[in-house]
Amino acid sequence: MFGVVEKASGEWIGRIGPWHPLHWPTRDVGWGLRKAYWGKGYGLEAATASLDYAFDHLGWDSVTHLIADENVMSQKLAARLGSKPGEYVNLPGSLSDVRLCVWSQTRKDWIRSKN
Repeated sequence: MFGVVEKASGEWIGRIGPWHPLHWPTRDVGWGLRKAYWGKGYGLEAATASLDYAFDHLGWDSVTHLIADENVMSQKLAARLGSKPGEYVNLPGSLSDVRLCVWSQTRKDWIRSKN
């Protein structure tokens, strides 16, 4: 993932980007910003750049976002990016009791949404 730094202040505000840790169930573009920076467009801007990077530079054919049902803000961001909810997965290892919804889209969907 990439660190997100606010240009105006130089302050680190979170992390956003592609990742696929060992045993992770999907290739994911995830995000986590400090609450004080929610709703200011940083998530959309950085997630858009991260999707471009995943598709154009990493060569991924699809991207997911694993989102808890109660995380409405992340669901809204995923929807704005063009992803749709689908199946549920459990995380690996010590997080095996965590069940998340797989929001996803294909490279083809992403390209179509930008035109």
